[in-house]
Amino acid sequence: MKMASAVFFLVGLLATVTCAHAYGGGGWVNARATFYGGGDASGTMGGACGYGNLYSQGYGTNTAALSTALFNNGLGCGSCYEIRCVNDPKWCLPGSIVVTATNFCPPNNALPNNAGGWCNPPQHHFDLSQPVFQHIAQYKAGVVPVSYRRVPCSRRGGIRFTINGHSYFNLVLITNVGAAGDVHSVSVKGSRTGWQPMSRNWGQNWQSNSYLNGQALSFKVTTSDGRTVVSYNAAPARWSFGQTFSGAQFR
Repeated sequence: MKMASAVFFLVGLLATVTCAHAYGGGGWVNARATFYGGGDASGTMGGACGYGNLYSQGYGTNTAALSTALFNNGLGCGSCYEIRCVNDPKWCLPGSIVVTATNFCPPNNALPNNAGGWCNPPQHHFDLSQPVFQHIAQYKAGVVPVSYRRVPCSRRGGIRFTINGHSYFNLVLITNVGAAGDVHSVSVKGSRTGWQPMSRNWGQNWQSNSYLNGQALSFKVTTSDGRTVVSYNAAPARWSFGQTFSGAQFR
C-alpha cells in the first residue's frame, strides 16, 4: 500500500528515514521445513549471506537457510519470516517461530522435489537451525509441512556496518537491519565525496572501489519495501578496516 512520504529527523543518530511504502506481511503461504547445524546450531555459522558468527551478530539460533525461490540470489538475506507447522498432528507442535534468513539451501536436482530435493526450484523451503525447528516440530519428523509469512524484523540498536577489504576495495557487511530486513541497495558518502552507489559483492557484503580512507563515512540503505534510512557519519574519519560501526535504524 502506497502512503505519503514522511521524513523523520532522529537527532541523536543524525539520521533521516524516508518511508515510501508501508511494510506489511502478506498472507500465509504453504512450504516445507527441515533442519541442520546440530543441537547447538554451530553448523549454521557463516553461510551464504556473509554474516559470520550468528551469535555475535545478534541473530542467535532463530535462523533459516532459504531455498532458491526465496533466497533471490542473496537479496533475501536478512528478511524475517513467521513459520508454523501445519497439517501433521503426529509431528507438529503448537505455536510459531520467527526466523531471519542467513543462508542458502542449495537444490539437489538428483533427488525428487518431494523426497530429498526439498530446496529444488520452484519450491518454498526453510532449512531451519535444529534448535528453532524443535520449537514447532519433533526432532524425529525430519521434514514437516509449514505455513509462513513475511514479518517485520525486530532489532536492537542501529544498523551495523563492518568495513573490510583494503584501499580502493571497501567491502562493507551490513547487518542488524530492522523492518523489511533485506537490503536491496546501498550508497556511501565520504566527507570529501558525494553519494556513490555500492555494488553487492555477495550475500549482504556491499562494495565500493573508491578511495575512502581518512574520511567520515555515511551510508544510505534501502530495503525491499522501498524504505530508506541514512546513517550520517556512521564511521568517523579515523576508521580502520575490520571495525564495525552502528548507524540509524528503520522504525
